Amino acid sequence: MAMTMTHSQPALVARHLSRSFGTGEALARVLRDVSLELEPGQVLLLMGPSGSGKSTLLAVLSGLLRPDSGAVFVLGEDLWRMSERARERFRLRHFGFIFQGFNLFPALTASEQLEMVVRWGEGTSRREARRRVAGMLDQLGLGRRAGLRADQLSGGEKQRVAVGRALLKQPRFCFADEPTGSLDWSHGEQVIRLLHSAAHDRGAVLFLVGHDPRLVPYADRVLHLADGQLVAEPASASEEVSP
Repeated sequence: MAMTMTHSQPALVARHLSRSFGTGEALARVLRDVSLELEPGQVLLLMGPSGSGKSTLLAVLSGLLRPDSGAVFVLGEDLWRMSERARERFRLRHFGFIFQGFNLFPALTASEQLEMVVRWGEGTSRREARRRVAGMLDQLGLGRRAGLRADQLSGGEKQRVAVGRALLKQPRFCFADEPTGSLDWSHGEQVIRLLHSAAHDRGAVLFLVGHDPRLVPYADRVLHLADGQLVAEPASASEEVSP
Protein backbone atom coordinates (compact mmCIF):
# COMPACT_ATOMS: atom_id res chain seq x y z
CA MET A 1 0.00 0.00 0.00
CA ALA A 2 1.47 3.37 -1.02
CA MET A 3 1.54 6.41 1.19
CA THR A 4 0.35 9.53 -0.69
CA MET A 5 3.16 12.07 -0.86
CA THR A 6 2.72 15.84 -0.64
CA HIS A 7 5.37 18.54 -0.67
CA SER A 8 5.09 18.91 3.11
CA GLN A 9 5.69 15.23 3.85
CA PRO A 10 9.02 13.61 4.70
CA ALA A 11 10.95 11.86 1.94
CA LEU A 12 11.38 8.75 4.12
CA VAL A 13 9.30 7.49 7.03
CA ALA A 14 10.32 4.48 9.12
CA ARG A 15 7.95 3.03 11.70
CA HIS A 16 8.67 0.54 14.50
CA LEU A 17 11.61 -1.23 12.87
CA SER A 18 13.01 -4.31 14.58
CA ARG A 19 15.71 -6.70 13.39
CA SER A 20 17.40 -9.64 15.06
CA PHE A 21 20.13 -12.08 14.08
CA GLY A 22 20.60 -15.64 15.25
CA THR A 23 18.24 -17.88 17.22
CA GLY A 24 17.77 -19.19 20.73
CA GLU A 25 20.50 -18.22 23.18
CA ALA A 26 22.49 -16.72 20.31
CA LEU A 27 19.67 -14.32 19.40
CA ALA A 28 20.89 -10.72 19.07
CA ARG A 29 18.25 -7.98 18.88
CA VAL A 30 20.05 -5.37 16.80
CA LEU A 31 17.18 -2.93 16.16
CA ARG A 32 14.42 -2.36 18.71
CA ASP A 33 11.30 -0.45 17.65
CA VAL A 34 13.13 2.29 15.72
CA SER A 35 11.07 5.08 14.11
CA LEU A 36 12.32 8.17 12.30
CA GLU A 37 11.56 10.59 9.45
CA LEU A 38 13.92 12.15 6.92
CA GLU A 39 13.19 15.43 5.14
CA PRO A 40 14.20 16.36 1.57
CA GLY A 41 17.53 18.21 1.52
CA GLN A 42 18.47 16.93 4.97
CA VAL A 43 21.85 15.64 6.12
CA LEU A 44 21.32 13.19 8.97
CA LEU A 45 24.29 11.84 10.89
CA LEU A 46 23.76 8.61 12.81
CA MET A 47 26.31 8.00 15.55
CA GLY A 48 26.78 5.32 18.16
CA PRO A 49 29.25 2.75 19.48
CA SER A 50 30.40 -0.22 17.44
CA GLY A 51 27.73 -2.91 17.37
CA SER A 52 24.89 -0.51 18.18
CA GLY A 53 23.03 -1.31 14.95
CA LYS A 54 23.97 1.70 12.79
CA SER A 55 24.88 -0.25 9.65
CA THR A 56 21.89 -2.53 10.12
CA LEU A 57 19.54 0.45 10.25
CA LEU A 58 21.13 1.89 7.09
CA ALA A 59 20.63 -1.46 5.32
CA VAL A 60 16.98 -1.69 6.38
CA LEU A 61 16.16 1.89 5.34
CA SER A 62 17.87 1.47 1.97
CA GLY A 63 16.16 -1.76 0.96
CA LEU A 64 19.14 -4.06 1.44
CA LEU A 65 18.04 -5.93 4.58
CA ARG A 66 14.44 -6.88 5.39
CA PRO A 67 13.30 -5.96 8.92
CA ASP A 68 11.62 -8.52 11.15
CA SER A 69 8.81 -6.02 11.69
CA GLY A 70 7.97 -2.42 10.88
CA ALA A 71 7.64 -0.43 7.67
CA VAL A 72 9.72 1.94 5.53
CA PHE A 73 7.97 4.40 3.23
CA VAL A 74 10.20 6.11 0.65
CA LEU A 75 8.74 8.81 -1.61
CA GLY A 76 5.36 7.50 -0.54
CA GLU A 77 6.09 3.87 -1.51
CA ASP A 78 6.13 0.99 0.96
CA LEU A 79 9.66 -0.29 0.36
CA TRP A 80 9.29 -3.71 1.95
CA ARG A 81 5.93 -4.52 0.31
CA MET A 82 7.50 -4.23 -3.15
CA SER A 83 8.59 -7.33 -5.04
CA GLU A 84 12.32 -7.95 -4.93
CA ARG A 85 12.63 -6.90 -8.57
CA ALA A 86 10.63 -3.71 -8.07
CA ARG A 87 12.67 -2.83 -4.98
CA GLU A 88 15.90 -3.35 -6.94
CA ARG A 89 14.68 -1.03 -9.70
CA PHE A 90 13.62 1.53 -7.09
CA ARG A 91 17.08 1.45 -5.47
CA LEU A 92 18.79 1.80 -8.83
CA ARG A 93 16.68 4.80 -9.72
CA HIS A 94 16.67 6.72 -6.44
CA PHE A 95 19.53 5.52 -4.17
CA GLY A 96 23.27 6.03 -4.10
CA PHE A 97 25.51 4.01 -1.79
CA ILE A 98 28.93 4.59 -0.26
CA PHE A 99 30.33 1.68 1.75
CA GLN A 100 33.58 1.15 3.65
CA GLY A 101 34.43 -1.77 1.35
CA PHE A 102 34.48 0.47 -1.78
CA ASN A 103 32.90 -2.23 -4.02
CA LEU A 104 34.97 -1.20 -7.05
CA PHE A 105 35.73 -3.39 -10.06
CA PRO A 106 39.44 -4.32 -9.88
CA ALA A 107 40.02 -4.32 -13.65
CA LEU A 108 38.42 -0.91 -14.33
CA THR A 109 40.14 2.44 -14.09
CA ALA A 110 38.90 5.19 -11.80
CA SER A 111 37.31 6.89 -14.79
CA GLU A 112 35.64 3.71 -16.03
CA GLN A 113 34.15 3.04 -12.57
CA LEU A 114 32.21 6.29 -12.90
CA GLU A 115 31.52 6.16 -16.63
CA MET A 116 29.59 2.92 -16.30
CA VAL A 117 27.13 4.63 -13.92
CA VAL A 118 26.04 7.28 -16.42
CA ARG A 119 26.42 5.23 -19.59
CA TRP A 120 24.58 2.12 -18.41
CA GLY A 121 22.30 3.74 -15.85
CA GLU A 122 21.27 6.78 -17.90
CA GLY A 123 22.16 5.89 -21.48
CA THR A 124 24.43 8.93 -21.74
CA SER A 125 26.75 9.25 -24.73
CA ARG A 126 30.41 8.35 -24.25
CA ARG A 127 31.46 11.97 -24.80
CA GLU A 128 29.02 13.39 -22.25
CA ALA A 129 29.84 10.64 -19.76
CA ARG A 130 33.56 11.39 -20.00
CA ARG A 131 32.93 15.12 -19.54
CA ARG A 132 30.87 14.57 -16.38
CA VAL A 133 33.29 11.99 -15.01
CA ALA A 134 36.32 14.23 -15.57
CA GLY A 135 34.61 17.05 -13.69
CA MET A 136 33.73 14.81 -10.75
CA LEU A 137 37.22 13.32 -10.51
CA ASP A 138 38.71 16.82 -10.54
CA GLN A 139 36.41 17.83 -7.66
CA LEU A 140 37.66 14.81 -5.74
CA GLY A 141 41.32 15.57 -6.44
CA LEU A 142 41.66 12.48 -8.63
CA GLY A 143 42.07 14.02 -12.06
CA ARG A 144 45.62 12.71 -12.41
CA ARG A 145 44.60 9.24 -11.18
CA ALA A 146 41.74 8.76 -13.65
CA GLY A 147 43.59 6.17 -15.75
CA LEU A 148 44.67 3.94 -12.85
CA ARG A 149 42.91 0.67 -12.09
CA ALA A 150 41.30 0.16 -8.71
CA ASP A 151 44.14 -2.11 -7.55
CA GLN A 152 46.61 0.72 -8.28
CA LEU A 153 44.81 3.20 -6.03
CA SER A 154 45.32 3.73 -2.31
CA GLY A 155 42.50 3.01 0.12
CA GLY A 156 41.68 6.70 0.41
CA GLU A 157 41.64 7.12 -3.37
CA LYS A 158 39.32 4.13 -3.73
CA GLN A 159 36.95 5.68 -1.22
CA ARG A 160 36.87 8.95 -3.15
CA VAL A 161 36.12 7.04 -6.37
CA ALA A 162 33.23 5.31 -4.56
CA VAL A 163 31.92 8.71 -3.41
CA GLY A 164 32.14 10.08 -6.95
CA ARG A 165 30.30 7.06 -8.32
CA ALA A 166 27.44 7.59 -5.86
CA LEU A 167 27.15 11.33 -6.50
CA LEU A 168 27.43 11.17 -10.27
CA LYS A 169 23.98 9.60 -10.67
CA GLN A 170 22.46 12.45 -8.63
CA PRO A 171 20.36 10.18 -6.38
CA ARG A 172 17.37 11.32 -4.32
CA PHE A 173 18.91 9.47 -1.36
CA CYS A 174 22.55 8.82 -0.55
CA PHE A 175 23.36 6.22 2.11
CA ALA A 176 26.94 6.53 3.32
CA ASP A 177 28.54 4.18 5.85
CA GLU A 178 31.69 5.80 7.31
CA PRO A 179 32.51 7.57 4.00
CA THR A 180 35.48 9.39 5.50
CA GLY A 181 36.79 6.50 7.62
CA SER A 182 39.74 5.68 5.34
CA LEU A 183 40.58 9.30 4.50
CA ASP A 184 42.90 11.82 6.09
CA TRP A 185 40.85 14.79 7.25
CA SER A 186 41.86 17.11 4.39
CA HIS A 187 40.32 14.67 1.92
CA GLY A 188 37.60 13.65 4.35
CA GLU A 189 36.43 17.23 4.71
CA GLN A 190 36.49 17.61 0.92
CA VAL A 191 34.24 14.57 0.58
CA ILE A 192 31.80 15.59 3.30
CA ARG A 193 31.48 19.08 1.80
CA LEU A 194 30.59 17.51 -1.55
CA LEU A 195 27.99 15.28 0.08
CA HIS A 196 26.62 18.21 2.08
CA SER A 197 26.29 20.33 -1.07
CA ALA A 198 24.66 17.49 -3.01
CA ALA A 199 21.95 17.20 -0.36
CA HIS A 200 21.25 20.90 0.06
CA ASP A 201 21.56 21.96 -3.58
CA ARG A 202 19.41 19.18 -5.02
CA GLY A 203 17.03 18.49 -2.16
CA ALA A 204 18.46 15.00 -1.69
CA VAL A 205 18.59 13.10 1.58
CA LEU A 206 22.00 12.15 2.96
CA PHE A 207 21.88 9.39 5.58
CA LEU A 208 25.37 9.34 7.03
CA VAL A 209 26.72 6.75 9.47
CA GLY A 210 29.87 7.92 11.21
CA HIS A 211 31.74 8.23 14.47
CA ASP A 212 34.04 11.21 13.80
CA PRO A 213 32.82 14.27 15.78
CA ARG A 214 34.26 16.50 13.05
CA LEU A 215 31.29 15.43 10.91
CA VAL A 216 28.74 16.95 13.31
CA PRO A 217 28.88 20.55 11.98
CA TYR A 218 27.95 19.26 8.51
CA ALA A 219 24.76 17.57 9.74
CA ASP A 220 21.29 19.09 9.99
CA ARG A 221 20.32 16.41 12.51
CA VAL A 222 22.37 14.09 14.67
CA LEU A 223 20.83 10.89 16.00
CA HIS A 224 22.44 8.42 18.38
CA LEU A 225 21.81 4.68 18.38
CA ALA A 226 22.58 2.61 21.45
CA ASP A 227 21.66 -1.04 21.98
CA GLY A 228 19.45 -0.90 18.90
CA GLN A 229 17.40 2.08 20.05
CA LEU A 230 17.47 5.76 19.19
CA VAL A 231 18.35 7.78 22.27
CA ALA A 232 17.81 11.44 23.08
CA GLU A 233 18.46 13.58 20.02
CA PRO A 234 20.73 16.59 20.54
CA ALA A 235 19.93 19.94 19.00
CA SER A 236 20.77 20.47 15.33
CA ALA A 237 24.36 21.39 14.57
CA SER A 238 24.86 25.00 15.54
CA GLU A 239 27.72 25.73 13.21
CA GLU A 240 26.57 26.77 9.73
CA VAL A 241 28.68 25.19 7.00
CA SER A 242 28.89 26.78 3.58
CA PRO A 243 29.05 24.37 0.63
